[in-house]
Amino acid sequence: MTATTKNAPATSAFSSLPLAPATLANLEQLGYLEMTPIQAASLPAALAGQDLIAQAKTGSGKTAAFALALLAKLNPRWFAVQAMVLCPTRELADQVTVEIRRLARAQDNVKVVTLCGGIPLRGQRASLENGAHIVVGTPGRIMDHLERGYLALGGLNTLVLDEADRMLDMGFFEDIRKVVLQTPKERQTLLFSATYPEGIEKLAQSFLKAPLHIKIEAPQAQSQIEQRFYEVTRANRFEAVGQLLMHFRPVSTLAFCNTKQQCKDLVDWLQGHGFNALALYGELEQRERDQVLAQFANRSCSVLVATDVASRGLDINQLEAVINVDITPDPEVHVHRVGRTGRAGESGLALSLASMNEMGAVGKIEQYQHFSSTWFGLDTLKAASTAPLLPPMVTLQILGGRKEKIRPGDVLGALTNEEGGPAYTREQIGKIQVTEFCTFVAVARAIAPAACAKLNAGRIKGKSVKVRLM
Repeated sequence: MTATTKNAPATSAFSSLPLAPATLANLEQLGYLEMTPIQAASLPAALAGQDLIAQAKTGSGKTAAFALALLAKLNPRWFAVQAMVLCPTRELADQVTVEIRRLARAQDNVKVVTLCGGIPLRGQRASLENGAHIVVGTPGRIMDHLERGYLALGGLNTLVLDEADRMLDMGFFEDIRKVVLQTPKERQTLLFSATYPEGIEKLAQSFLKAPLHIKIEAPQAQSQIEQRFYEVTRANRFEAVGQLLMHFRPVSTLAFCNTKQQCKDLVDWLQGHGFNALALYGELEQRERDQVLAQFANRSCSVLVATDVASRGLDINQLEAVINVDITPDPEVHVHRVGRTGRAGESGLALSLASMNEMGAVGKIEQYQHFSSTWFGLDTLKAASTAPLLPPMVTLQILGGRKEKIRPGDVLGALTNEEGGPAYTREQIGKIQVTEFCTFVAVARAIAPAACAKLNAGRIKGKSVKVRLM
């Protein structure tokens, strides 16, 4: 059976679903009262055990759609892996894990384990040996655990392929195939994808049983993103990026380059001209990647310069501007880049630099988006201030994380109490992110050195810690 559902009702109540009262109460506490279109279209079939191919854009509520379905089938008293979610990147896997844990609060002691590269296998193996109900991870690392015999999938009843199109883009088809072959045939498979390339059909034919096909059309809302194009030459492209930053002065900017080398060269140029900039590309060590993303997400880095592959799965709030340093030859990628700003009703700026030999690619983007690009001269860019563009926050790195059982509340408490230095207010402390081996905390730039000294002199969970300014 296949069907296509478009524009499913956005006002369906979760109470209309066959969910446990405790689950409905938890949803209400989390503020989930009405289903999003993708949830309304997919949850009834998913809860009935049907295989699904669901097409919906990022940010549409798809994580809750598959999480509620797999949690409904879970037996917390049976310590076996009963559900698995495959994701293209570690960042997305971490987001999915956090959301599943929030939705699972109504159930007894549901254990979710994240299996991604860049972290030693040993710790992940120990987590699996202690008993896991749900595994969330990237195909490559899950393959590692399967090949070593650390992960058993004999009890699996639900398999989710999240952002399947991105996994295919990144060359994971063979890994996905090997993983799926080690799962029971009598399982439910839920495939979520923003687009529907040929590879998705191949996946569906190989691994899904008579799937219901759901497609949610994005509402044609008035875009809050202002797109501006500037003509540049090879010689003045980096200088143009600097002019854009000083003219518009965005707090957070994601700058896209087509190659890793261009990323490195632009970051060198920006840092040499006084900007706080970091690079994100595929070959970074996972620990470096974590540090870069933590600093950008908590607003202590002004510019993140990234390639498209490295940026997949990122969901950064309050992103004021996107700069297309190079025009992408793929119009769909351009739309994906631009859509990183102007989220959740906020306004956003998308600034594109194009040389004469990129005008053909600009034409393809115009055709794809059904609009004429608006061009501005570089001579219209005037520095709004002579002061350097500094991020409002600074990141402190604490050597100690989940392994030491550190929680965000422990760090917040250490900074807001009066021991070892001034008590800081909640407004002076930003995002706190706890990873396996270290913790990142953003603090207001003015208090950063003193806050670092306070933490080094004090204790977290009764223990002394080492802290450094990043």
